[in-house]
Amino acid sequence: MTSLKRTLEADSFASNLSSKVYVRSTRSGKVQKIVREVYLRQDIPCSSKLCRQCPQNAPRDAAGNAVPFVLSDKPAGTKAFPQGHYILPDTNALLNAMDLFEQSSAFYDVIILQTVLEELRNRSLPLYNRLVGLTKSEDKRFYVFFNEFRLETYIHREPNETVNDRNDRAVRRAVKWYGQHLAQSSKSKNLPAIVMLSDDRDCIAKAKADGLHAMTLSEYVGGLEDSERLLDMVPEAREGGEFDKRTSFLYPEYYTLSRMMTGVKAGLLHQGIFNVSPYNYLEGSIKVPAFVKPLVLLGRENMNRAINGDVVVVEVLPKDQWKEPSTKIIEEEAITQNENADNEEGSDLVSEKERKALQEEVKKTHSKSTEGRPQPTAKVVGVIKRNWRQYVGHIDPSSTSQSSTQGRRQENVFLIPMDKCIPKIRIRTRQSGELLGKRVLVTIDAWERDSRHPVGHFVRSLGELETKAAETEALLLEYDVQYRPFPRTVLDCLPKEGHDWKVPASMDDPGWRGREDLRSLLICSIDPVGCQDIDDALHARPLPNGNFEVGVHIADVSNFVKPATAMDTEASIRGTTVYLVDKRIDMLPMLLGTDLCSLKPYVERYAFSVIWELTPEADVVNARFTKSVIKSREAFSYEQAQLRIDDASQQDDLTQGMRTLMMLSKKLKQKRLDAGALSLSSPEVRVQMESETSDPIDVKTKQMLDTNSLVEEFMLFANVSVARKIYEAFPQTAILRRHAAPPKTNFDELTNQLKVKKGLELHVDSSKALADSLDACVDPSDTFFNTLVRIMATRCMMSAEYFCSGTQSYPEFRHYGLASEIYTHFTSPIRRYADLQAHRQLAAAIGYEPMHPAVRSRGRLEAICKNINVRHRNAQLAGRASIAYYVGQALRGKEAEEEAFVMKIFSNGFVVLVPRFGIEGLIRLRDLATPEPESTFDPENYVLTTSGSRAVTIELFQKVRVRVQDDMDEKTGKRGVKMELVKP
Repeated sequence: MTSLKRTLEADSFASNLSSKVYVRSTRSGKVQKIVREVYLRQDIPCSSKLCRQCPQNAPRDAAGNAVPFVLSDKPAGTKAFPQGHYILPDTNALLNAMDLFEQSSAFYDVIILQTVLEELRNRSLPLYNRLVGLTKSEDKRFYVFFNEFRLETYIHREPNETVNDRNDRAVRRAVKWYGQHLAQSSKSKNLPAIVMLSDDRDCIAKAKADGLHAMTLSEYVGGLEDSERLLDMVPEAREGGEFDKRTSFLYPEYYTLSRMMTGVKAGLLHQGIFNVSPYNYLEGSIKVPAFVKPLVLLGRENMNRAINGDVVVVEVLPKDQWKEPSTKIIEEEAITQNENADNEEGSDLVSEKERKALQEEVKKTHSKSTEGRPQPTAKVVGVIKRNWRQYVGHIDPSSTSQSSTQGRRQENVFLIPMDKCIPKIRIRTRQSGELLGKRVLVTIDAWERDSRHPVGHFVRSLGELETKAAETEALLLEYDVQYRPFPRTVLDCLPKEGHDWKVPASMDDPGWRGREDLRSLLICSIDPVGCQDIDDALHARPLPNGNFEVGVHIADVSNFVKPATAMDTEASIRGTTVYLVDKRIDMLPMLLGTDLCSLKPYVERYAFSVIWELTPEADVVNARFTKSVIKSREAFSYEQAQLRIDDASQQDDLTQGMRTLMMLSKKLKQKRLDAGALSLSSPEVRVQMESETSDPIDVKTKQMLDTNSLVEEFMLFANVSVARKIYEAFPQTAILRRHAAPPKTNFDELTNQLKVKKGLELHVDSSKALADSLDACVDPSDTFFNTLVRIMATRCMMSAEYFCSGTQSYPEFRHYGLASEIYTHFTSPIRRYADLQAHRQLAAAIGYEPMHPAVRSRGRLEAICKNINVRHRNAQLAGRASIAYYVGQALRGKEAEEEAFVMKIFSNGFVVLVPRFGIEGLIRLRDLATPEPESTFDPENYVLTTSGSRAVTIELFQKVRVRVQDDMDEKTGKRGVKMELVKP
């Protein structure tokens, strides 16, 4: 449907003309009244196949064909509506139960009103996107009806009527019109009922008073065949007024929004992102600009229902209540075990345990503070934005009743999330017996003042704990990885020739337009073993003047993925390819990623090339950028390339070119290091899989070769060159990547630890100073110590992020870790959307093709950057979680004694890193002996000493020996890696 909203001449269509009035405040604080005239039409179709009147008004596609109607002529019936029915939900039904609409086989033939769609977009953009996805599904039959532009369904807002009441009235008007319209325009005697779904009791009462079919979600689902299972997916509704009568509250009331905003503006309150300690669930923190160190939040009351990642407003407590961060491990599962989920509201059953645990922390003396003074503490007074999502976990067996396994009685149970930073979630289910021992997906609905835990509802079961399929899907859901199959609209964007596509043989073909023929160059790629999505290839050759020509050739993905297409939209949503141990979740369809775009050897491929003339000292004489056609001579693994370079008998031109690349890469790296680039570290391992079963059988530490560095240096070099070019051409909209300098306070703890334990100084005034002092952090008796320090320093850093150049001043462009003034991502467009955008901008910068409007819009580019920053981070976390899971699986039924290093010490345990497996483990004092041995903790010197039957002394950075084995918790059915201290 086009031209649904237009401004008209005063004398045109006067009878069908209506005005919409909007009031908004401008940046200057003035109130602006906007009047928009809307032409109300009578040709917007109902989209029911039963209708005999609307087909003549059906919208047409680009080819002029009528768009098929969506709503079935034989919609499903229920007990209440045996003749069939169409569903028309209001906004709160979709807000509360989107999972139900997405997954249930009962929700078909659904009419989504324009009013509801717009209201949902304003209330929740993620839910809006999910609903839009449903409207594009050919199977679900969701139809968007533009009721605000249909003459009979448009309504004016009455004087003193709220927007919400007006929208509810618009929904009821649409329900009534649909029923009347089908009665008049259909020849069928058994017309389907139009059923309004809502959880607003007042709206339902008004609908029924008007003779309409209206039901709550629970009433509707209760009449379906699979009602018992589906009712678990309906959020628990609280009757209006019941909550207000309660007098027993566990948490303080939130401040009003106006009070919070006034307080933040005045500096009396502070806004930031709430983070929970991974080692103490009763402690949180929030970083705010007004304080050098994070504000500490101690206890559930001060956290006041905030969940990890929420944007909150806090109030700083008086100085006499300021404390230091916890030195004790406090786990929710241990403290709140055997809670009664059915007797939760208004109860104080577990608070006494929590209070005692917290009091032990608060009472401890801080005279030997390693920080010098306590940190400021605060309390949450309001939540600006919830970070709620779907959560994966398992049902706590201790919260289920004995009778739950014998019948389908509804009961409250607790879900223990996989993420330890998320509190237990209370859900109501009839399936508790069936869900025990399974991975379960739930959604949080609310967290009221009288409930100790957040309340949610069941979404679906993922399968048995520890099965590969269930654990992999759980991991993907936990990190919000988009893993659904590519929709047909995306696959339709692929070249029609499929795998038979080739670079045109004739250079007169339009596909060669503006491309340089580089097929004669001796180009090769160097990648990990088994790499199929080859983004990059390189070449080097000597020039007559003694210099070298060096080229980095990148897959020309932008030739196949055009802006504003379905494939481009899907790639922008996914943001990046996600690499797990056993699979890859592609950003682009496999045909492109591993075939047509991949720079495979021996075949011609489109590329985007960066070509430099470099001196023997790796100084740039000139650089140019060109679209090209290349033919890679070979695809090497890092190991193969290293062997070939090191083999003196290999003297062919391709090998000599690789040696030239190696020589120049070392000089480029030295230039970076001299400028202050950091050489950081993180534990990296590779899980070895059995070839036939794909089961993990061993874990190997990744070996970094000179060829790894060769590729890395030239990719960095190309990214810097491209960043300069696109910023020069588009100073307001260039997609760049920055890495902010970390606050010096981020290194306070590590600096003090190195000084106290090793007598070493860590200088953090600049990246150069930090790099030099990290080089000096060595222990002659322990070669791994320097790596350990670099791993710990990495965790003090800020995260790198994509940004649009017009949103930052030039000094803020700097990439701290790389010591580069400007940087972008260009070299991996098959697997990163940011690189694809950089390709489009570079193509416009060199005049190859004009910039598409979608790539010019700064607002859209800012939104893209925001999304891909999240996707990039989630992909990293998902990859690490996959490795951790498979390391545990590789150890299943085995045990190994390995060297480990103490990274963190608490008063009742310590954290160790096992380099062999690249994993960290928590060893509690209670794991050393039973009963838990007596101990003393010296926080000033980072020493933990136990006495009795297991007397040991544990110090920071100490090398210890641990026994690593798989561990099955019989109570929860959850398998993990268990570490036991062997020595000392």
